[in-house]
Amino acid sequence: MAAAESDREVPSALCTEFLNFSAKDTASKWLQVTDLYKEVYQHLARYVPKIYCLGPNLNPQSEDLLAQLLLQAPLEWYLCGEDPSTGLAKLEQNNQPSQLCGHVFRVGEPTYSCRECAADPTCVLCMQCFLGSVHKEHRYRMTTSGGGGFCDCGDTEAWKKGPYCQKHEPNISDSCQEDPLAHLSTDMIARCYNVFAIVLKYAVDMLTWDKEDELPPGLEPPDRGDTYYCMLFNDEVHTYEQVIYTLQKAVNCTQKEAVSFATTVDRDGRKSVRFGDFAFCEQAKSVIVRNTSRQSKPLRVQVMHSSVVAHQCFALKALHWLGHVIGYSDALRRILCQVGLERGPEGENSSLVDTLMLCDSKMWKGARNVYHQLFMSSLLMDLKYKKLFAIQFAKNYERLQSDYVKDDHDREFSVTDLSVQMFTVPSLARMLITEENLMTTIIRTFVDHLRHRDLQGRFQFERYTAQQAFKFRRVQSLIGDLKYVLISRPTEWSDQLREKFLEGLDTFLELFKCMQGMDPVVRQVGQHIEMEPEWEAAFTLQMKLTHIISMMQEWCATDERVLIEAYKKCLTALTHCHSGFTDGEQPITLSMCGHSVDTIRYCVSQEKVSIHLPVSRLLAGLHVLLSKMEVAYRFPEQLPLSELSPPMLIEHPLRCLVLCAQVHAGMWRRNGFSLVNQIYYYHNVKCRVEMFDKDLIMLQAGASMMDPNHFLMIVLSRFELYHIFSSADCRKSYNRENTNKDVVQQNNTLIEEMLHLIMMVVGERFEAGVGQVEGCDEIKREIIHQLCIRPMAHSELVKALPENENKETGMERVIDSVASFKKPGVTGRGLYELRPECAKQFNLYFHHYSRADQSKAEEAQRKLKRQNGEDMALPPPMLPPFSPLFASLVNILQCDVLLGMLGAVLQWAVEPSGGHWSESMLQRVLHLIGMGLLEEQQQLKNSSEDHDVSFNFTLKISRPGEAPSNTASVLALLENLQNAPHLEVHKDMIRWILKMVASIKTMRELTASTYTVTASGSHGQEEMVCDKDKAERKRKAEMARLRREKIMAQMSEMQRHFINENKELFQQSLEELYASASTSTSLEHSPTSSDAALVCVGPRRSRPREKRQVVTCILCQEEQEIRADSKAMVLAAFVQRSTVMSKNRKRPPHDPEHYDPLFMHPDLSFGTHTGSCGHIMHSHCWQRYFEAVQAKEQRRQQRLRVHTSYDVGNGEFLCPLCECLSNTVIPLLPGAKGSNSCEQPGLGQWLKISGQQIKAMHSAHRKLQPVGVDAVEETVEEQCPAPESFRIDYTPMSPYSSTIKEMLTTFGTATYKVGLKVHPNEQDPRVPIMCWGSCAYTIQSIERLLVDEEKPLFGSLPCRQDDCLSSLARFGSACWTAASQPSVQGHYIRLVAALIPDPQVETSPCILDIDMLHLLVSVVLSYGSVHSQDSSGLSVDAVQLHFFHIITVAHMVQMLLTSGPEEVTMEQESGGAEREEEEDICALYNTLRTHLGSSLPEVASGWHLWRCVKTGILPYLRGAALFFHHLNGVPTPPELHALCPGQWEVLCGYLSLPSNLLQLYHSQKELLEPLLYGWCSHPGVRQTLQGGGVLVSFPRESNSLIDLPDDYSALINQASSFTCPKSGGDKSRAPTLCLVCGSMLCSQSYCCQTELDGEDVGACTAHTFACGAGVGIFLRVRESQVLFLSGKTKGCFYAPPYLDDYGETDQGLRRGNPLHLCRQRYRKIQKLWRQHSVTEEIGHAQEANQTLVGIDWQHL
Repeated sequence: MAAAESDREVPSALCTEFLNFSAKDTASKWLQVTDLYKEVYQHLARYVPKIYCLGPNLNPQSEDLLAQLLLQAPLEWYLCGEDPSTGLAKLEQNNQPSQLCGHVFRVGEPTYSCRECAADPTCVLCMQCFLGSVHKEHRYRMTTSGGGGFCDCGDTEAWKKGPYCQKHEPNISDSCQEDPLAHLSTDMIARCYNVFAIVLKYAVDMLTWDKEDELPPGLEPPDRGDTYYCMLFNDEVHTYEQVIYTLQKAVNCTQKEAVSFATTVDRDGRKSVRFGDFAFCEQAKSVIVRNTSRQSKPLRVQVMHSSVVAHQCFALKALHWLGHVIGYSDALRRILCQVGLERGPEGENSSLVDTLMLCDSKMWKGARNVYHQLFMSSLLMDLKYKKLFAIQFAKNYERLQSDYVKDDHDREFSVTDLSVQMFTVPSLARMLITEENLMTTIIRTFVDHLRHRDLQGRFQFERYTAQQAFKFRRVQSLIGDLKYVLISRPTEWSDQLREKFLEGLDTFLELFKCMQGMDPVVRQVGQHIEMEPEWEAAFTLQMKLTHIISMMQEWCATDERVLIEAYKKCLTALTHCHSGFTDGEQPITLSMCGHSVDTIRYCVSQEKVSIHLPVSRLLAGLHVLLSKMEVAYRFPEQLPLSELSPPMLIEHPLRCLVLCAQVHAGMWRRNGFSLVNQIYYYHNVKCRVEMFDKDLIMLQAGASMMDPNHFLMIVLSRFELYHIFSSADCRKSYNRENTNKDVVQQNNTLIEEMLHLIMMVVGERFEAGVGQVEGCDEIKREIIHQLCIRPMAHSELVKALPENENKETGMERVIDSVASFKKPGVTGRGLYELRPECAKQFNLYFHHYSRADQSKAEEAQRKLKRQNGEDMALPPPMLPPFSPLFASLVNILQCDVLLGMLGAVLQWAVEPSGGHWSESMLQRVLHLIGMGLLEEQQQLKNSSEDHDVSFNFTLKISRPGEAPSNTASVLALLENLQNAPHLEVHKDMIRWILKMVASIKTMRELTASTYTVTASGSHGQEEMVCDKDKAERKRKAEMARLRREKIMAQMSEMQRHFINENKELFQQSLEELYASASTSTSLEHSPTSSDAALVCVGPRRSRPREKRQVVTCILCQEEQEIRADSKAMVLAAFVQRSTVMSKNRKRPPHDPEHYDPLFMHPDLSFGTHTGSCGHIMHSHCWQRYFEAVQAKEQRRQQRLRVHTSYDVGNGEFLCPLCECLSNTVIPLLPGAKGSNSCEQPGLGQWLKISGQQIKAMHSAHRKLQPVGVDAVEETVEEQCPAPESFRIDYTPMSPYSSTIKEMLTTFGTATYKVGLKVHPNEQDPRVPIMCWGSCAYTIQSIERLLVDEEKPLFGSLPCRQDDCLSSLARFGSACWTAASQPSVQGHYIRLVAALIPDPQVETSPCILDIDMLHLLVSVVLSYGSVHSQDSSGLSVDAVQLHFFHIITVAHMVQMLLTSGPEEVTMEQESGGAEREEEEDICALYNTLRTHLGSSLPEVASGWHLWRCVKTGILPYLRGAALFFHHLNGVPTPPELHALCPGQWEVLCGYLSLPSNLLQLYHSQKELLEPLLYGWCSHPGVRQTLQGGGVLVSFPRESNSLIDLPDDYSALINQASSFTCPKSGGDKSRAPTLCLVCGSMLCSQSYCCQTELDGEDVGACTAHTFACGAGVGIFLRVRESQVLFLSGKTKGCFYAPPYLDDYGETDQGLRRGNPLHLCRQRYRKIQKLWRQHSVTEEIGHAQEANQTLVGIDWQHL
């Protein structure tokens, strides 16, 4: 360090030089020189090393200040020719503001894209522009930016409409876009030009400089020291942990420093980790290289001379400065662009901009970011230069991409990422295609990088090394660029554009030729495949190209000439591919049903077959376009349609479909999962548009040009089913004797699949061009078929529909016409349900259904029909007509081969004698027959009289076979089947077919006789059949009803019989039942004497009837009565610290060892809450269970260290019944016995007795203490003897059994341990205090809950909370028996001293610092320890009442002292009813004023005071009522079971208080007056009132979670401007909002980790301990996720309260629909928090989802 110290002192010597420096003089000197370049370089060479990089600790503030003074100021003076502050301001004034917004997005900032108006999804607006634009009323998408792009507001090419927001709306006046340079004088332009040229050249030289020890010529420093930096560079290979570990070794720094180094390296791309002489740095370098080169290439480290680093630092500063200066004026921006793009001396591609781009991958992250920002604010903001820059970019494209592929930084740090800014501009993209041949360049670059080919030149992705896989991922970004170029289709074509597009298409076809047939598979026979072949790369490629292929077709569709040329080119390519495929396929002839065809012998199950056929599929797409654009009919002479060979066209797609069928049939099982996955993706929504759908179209195209019989024979041959159907006696059965079961099964599946394929070829007409339909019909049909499975949420539907290149599915346009939306409740999501009228469009054999979908849909539709009472047939739907080019496809339905096949299957079904037919095969046959009939019906309806309908399906199916075999006709077979018993299921369908046949015959007869087709005939007939059906069904239903009734009668008879047999059994149980019922009712409603009012405290307390309490243990199912001397029964409970009711979150945490919790402050800054799930066990059963849990946990620890949802070390376990998280048990105790005693003493007498008892206890306790030598004589003792009935030395026997005592200790210790965060210690005197506190706190929290949910005080609590409160109150009154009696009495003495001043107690808190309910509970519960020694007959009840009265008065005083100034309201004058209260309260208030004087303001209105007291004291009274009810077990008055008026009087009566509470004071004035004086004279009162402490006003408002904005983007915006508090101004990666207090935290990052109890924890975990006593509720803003945390190891994610318009949450903001706050869901989260159920929720979530257990919650 010595060297560094001395270095730091050098500047002070130079200070004089700095002080004498004048920027103005330097600038004027520069104006005179001839060689400015040399002059400026000398200046920089002299000063830069003196300012930057003078020691190990860089000091950015002073460096920036000096750089501004010594380096930037002269440049600005020179530039302006005057004082820069005025010069730049003038420029800014004259500048026309740009219409482009150009706001560059920060990481995580919200961006908006309009789904209706954006030219493509990359066109986005910043929040300000969006809010001021028309698009906020449209359908928009909201995302968070990854940083780096900019706002497109003002760019007319980016928006179809509404390109400007209000702020960037252009003025009409400046429409004549003049040259911005016109405003500047010529010498100003020259000066700018000079400065920019020199500074930019300097910056480019320095940033692209690669020597570590010398500088460019002209910059050598006057004096060179031996000072070097060891510079560590970022890479994307090594992890944070590796870097941190290596640095700790190499430069022996602490973990904290290493973390900070690593963070900076990751953020800026480089960081110096050591400063010193060359050898010192070199040594660190070698350690780093050695340590990181084991697994991968080592970290990049350089030892650089300090002057080189200094100049590089200033070079970045200089680029920043340029960006800043050009912000003042468009003219300066123009000049900078010109300088940057000016050709250098080396000619082509040598401008400064080119140099920067081409050195991009050699620079570090920070430098790249700076110059990319400069490009964006200069070149991309000026339309003229954007075009020139785009041309340079396109020229260098291949080199840039090759550099990027070798580079290891992410795409966002590469200059190639700027392509999105240029290629998406339609005019630029077209220009680059025509002038720079961009399309060809991109595709060629792409193909060049994929080098691995097989012998046929196809891609081979076999066994990619990691390096190649990485490269392959990189290369995919090229496809993205191609997508940008093609995203907007041209409206008019120039010849040049046609030429270049077709040239691009040629290269594209070259790419396709390499893909055609790649990754071929051969069926494994005998044994399973050994290595799963690589298949993912090929599919990744296919997926990436899907949109490109679709866009290419759309481009072709916009111009007829292009389409025709493309079709020809594609056909040539396909022919070329086929010529390479014909290896050893010999020709054969097939004949069947009197037709024969020549084809080749080929078995899919034996030869190679590939699923990748992009050339065929592209041709299929273009073929459809020929039909759709009607090119095929208008220019048939230009198309090579006659040269097409249909068998060649269908060959490969057919093989592919057969492969799928065979995989379904289980013939390829031994080929492993890779093939299954390929088939899955082939049909998957992401790929099917350009795979499966196109194969089907290709079959349709081929079949439409062939004889249907020939087509079907080739299909049969490829399905390897030809032998089954071609034999003459195929109808009998195909010789099943010698075939094994597997083969039969396989053949059955293949027949089913083949029939399905025929249905698809004939029936799939919803592609525009194949059938006569619109584009939206196809989407409607997709949606209908998805909703036929079940109602679906919006997001599910979107996933099931194919997206186009703009991520749109087109669903919103049509959804409302086919479905209705149902809003969600508090859980779940909104669902779309199919409109009933659309159900008739359901097609059971819809081509996009998977097997599972199909069976679900069939079940759902049949169920629906059953509910509507319709018949169960699911006939095929009506279909639109084919386009003329495909019209001949319908003939497949009536060709001989098909009818032969249908007949054969029906024949097998008539006589099912073997396993060679299946029901689903029959179902498909029936469906095909239905399709034929519907087609005929349609044609008959649509035919005009002049031409006869050639399609005559009915005729064909009713014609029997030829002479020799004389087989029955299809129709005859159907009529046979109608009565076959084994085909119940298909009856309805067969009936439907026969009905159709009849109606078509009628139609034909009508047509033949009159040529007028009336539908009514057929209709009438259908109706008749229909009525018959209905009658039949009705009869069946009636029969079924009678049968049911008969059975029921029999059953009830048997039941009666059984009861009579076992009479005595039933008698017993019934009696018990009635007895228990009567006791419970009497208890609930009638007090002991019917007219007395219920009272729960005091000598007049209502005595409940003694009731045996019998409970059942959930573990051993034994019943047991709760008695003090029997085995202990316990209740599973969970104790937790809580701040839910806190009014002061700033209070620092106490020191747990020395903290005294006896008095609770009214701000309730934290308490201990006890909850329970209400399940009861024997204590010994529970102990056994808990020991088993512990043992299991220890075994688990040896196996693997994972957290479970409970922490056994902390005593946690899950309730054995409901799995609710618990950490202790509360013993159940019997209720207190009420003593009906004689006359009880009044207040005065009791105060006297109490005082004597306390004195006696004082002296007794003093005796127990070890006495010092000079002990004071106990004179006090003699003067006041203890009352003789008070036996101070008597130690009462505990009334409880040993197990109960043990459980008393268990619960007490648990509460103490959790509440104070200390180690358990059952001897600690604070144990009982914590238990009383927990009882009071739990009562308060439940009382608040009832108020917040507007529920009555009694009767609305779930029984688990009721049981919990009773157990807590009774436990509290018994817990002194388990503690040392003197210590409990000591607590009692101190508690009483706070109310009744006691000279022997030193430090009593002032009355304003005590929460009265806590005091009441503690005093009442601790009195038991005193009462046990009192034999005077003083009853507990009387004492309770006296305490209650005094504390109530104290609470009123507390409220009067804290009541705020009065607000004037209209209802001041109340009636006489309250006059008395008002006078009394004024009297009391004035008494207080006499004691306190000026500290209390004067209050005129008693009404105001009474209102304050009455509302303020209510929570305390309600809490007291809950407490005494549960403690004494007194039934509650019915009026308190409802929210009705008059609650106040009833409540006061129940608590034996007068309804005018002030009578408490006035009736005992002379006794209470001294107490009052004592309270007021406490010094703390005056101090607090004068602002010395925390003043809490009553009633305490319930705490709520913070208010959230309605629109989620407001939160995202807030989070994007939040910077990490630790790492100076750095953007936080995971900003997280605390919903309890509203703090924003930087979660999940190294920078904000803090140490808590010796462990590193993340910001959120640390915050939970400060804000929520270990429980936290957070909203992760970027993920739109609610996070629940509890302690360090537990957490879960919870559904956020933000929903989109479709009632769904969007966790991770993937969908980008606008989100709005759902108040009900937010209230639900708030309720969980107020109920203290967050930890329980986390426990349930972790039990249900094991992945949550593995997350390191403490690092969040």
